[in-house]
Amino acid sequence: MSPRREPAMVEPAEFKSYYGRPILKEPAWKQPDVPLYLFLGGAAGASATMAALADVTGRPGLARVGRIVASGGSVASVVALVHDLGKPTRFLHMLRVLKPTSPLSVGSWILSPFSGLAAVAAASEVTGKLPLIGRLAGMGAGVLGPAMCTYTAVLLADTATPSWHEAHGTLPVLFAGSALTSGAGAALLAAPAGEVGPAIRAGLVGAAAELVAEHHLETGLGLVSEPYRTGRAGKLLKAAKALTAAGAGLSLLASRNRAAGVLAGAAYLASGLCTRFGVYAAGVASTKDPKYVVIPQRERLARRSEER
Repeated sequence: MSPRREPAMVEPAEFKSYYGRPILKEPAWKQPDVPLYLFLGGAAGASATMAALADVTGRPGLARVGRIVASGGSVASVVALVHDLGKPTRFLHMLRVLKPTSPLSVGSWILSPFSGLAAVAAASEVTGKLPLIGRLAGMGAGVLGPAMCTYTAVLLADTATPSWHEAHGTLPVLFAGSALTSGAGAALLAAPAGEVGPAIRAGLVGAAAELVAEHHLETGLGLVSEPYRTGRAGKLLKAAKALTAAGAGLSLLASRNRAAGVLAGAAYLASGLCTRFGVYAAGVASTKDPKYVVIPQRERLARRSEER
């Protein structure tokens, strides 16, 4: 006869903080300013690089769309950031010193020259004036494009927000993939059907990276994956995955069917918005429950003790 198991004497732990206050403060950034800033900057960066490559491969229509989207997206991104900061001078103050150890400082120095170069390239494209200068500016913006796609992910991961910090290796992949699909989406909406081949391929690569990264966010981060699966963030990221898959499928028909290309482009852009708003919502949710701070800290301490 097996011995009778004694009932548990200790109730499951509840993680609370003093006076019911969260351990971490909720991110002070405004909504929708910052999620839009994340989305617009990524789309602008991918579009600039796509435009530069289209220019050297003889696709003027695709290059034109990419340059205009890069300029418009970067300027709108700066507007959203300045609105969040409250005063334009606060943005200018971040440019006084370049601090390589600060993602915010480095990001400001990426965004500023990129916006200027993209604006010059777009102005030349629209007016037809100074074409050589416009092309050179477009190439410069294209070189900075990949950094525009990913630096905001590093910026989020550099905070103490649990679901962002623990995803420091995944968020750049997610943002890069989402930026590619967003840039491809803009091209599919506006570029000539005969020139969208590179946009289709870029969108498929971005969709694959995005879906893999989202799966890892939802399942591969231990406890802090939970905010990515639940609540508002979970709904937004679920919608993002469905839209990305739909955009990828429809894009395969884009070179032969204009309507399919437009629908694919719209799906990709909507997915990009859902992804940025979803990631932001997950970060906010992870600051509100003390368990997302306490349990990962205890797990890290336990691992260190085992290694000694």
